[in-house]
Amino acid sequence: MEMKKQKIKSYAKINLFLDILGKRPDGYHNIRSIFSEIDLFDEINFTLTKKDDVTILTNKDFVSTKDNLIYKVAILIKDRYKVSSGVEVELKKNIPIAAGLGGGSSNAAATIKALSSIWDLNINSDEMHEIASSLGSDINFFLEGGCQMGIGRGEQVSSIPPIDLSNIFLVNPGFGISSKEAYQLANYSKPPHMGWQKLLENPDPTFCFNALEEGISNKYTEIKEIISYLKNNGAQNAILSGSGATIIAFCPDEATVKEFSKFYSEKKYWNYVTKTQRSTR
Repeated sequence: MEMKKQKIKSYAKINLFLDILGKRPDGYHNIRSIFSEIDLFDEINFTLTKKDDVTILTNKDFVSTKDNLIYKVAILIKDRYKVSSGVEVELKKNIPIAAGLGGGSSNAAATIKALSSIWDLNINSDEMHEIASSLGSDINFFLEGGCQMGIGRGEQVSSIPPIDLSNIFLVNPGFGISSKEAYQLANYSKPPHMGWQKLLENPDPTFCFNALEEGISNKYTEIKEIISYLKNNGAQNAILSGSGATIIAFCPDEATVKEFSKFYSEKKYWNYVTKTQRSTR
């Protein structure tokens, strides 16, 4: 057997816009979101093996293997397409976990594509999206990448023109928030927010918005304090990314970004300077 290998960069995302349109009968919520990839990524190496198993090696002991989306994707594909060979996955995790940056979903999308190739399955786009939507709401976005509008649970994605923003500062206070908790805390009785239309017409970060932010920041006052600090010290806007706890500050220049990075690095908070990224697919 040829020892086929594949190395993939699994990019993070930020939500430039996220609105809750109502609760669904299945318990999920209908949303409207604008997703954009950023230049932060995990590195994943896939190696075909003769053994009939899925092995994951990682630099972070963050979750049991069976709860990991990479493992769930691999087992689903293995069973669905009756694959007899195995795969060894080496994951170098750079994206913070449970941080609203989509690291797990990105890893899942990367795995769907890699296994299609490494196991010679030639899975078509429709099947990939079907697999993705069965395992999560953000995975479909990562199959496409770049900048996408997401509706439904977020799994129904369509391409929109890239929203080019630089001098983006990310900061995470060091705790995770589950999507389930974020939506439980949200007020979804408000009328739809129309900032997404303005954002598509004009890439002005003051139009960026997250409907999950109010409920989360009322419970987690540290998030409220960070957002307030960023806005009062030069950010054009500061919002939660996804369900948090990562906060996005849109800065007017590099100098502001550097000040924020210095301030939060001294506090020992994870932080990262980034920009939106066009699709490389």
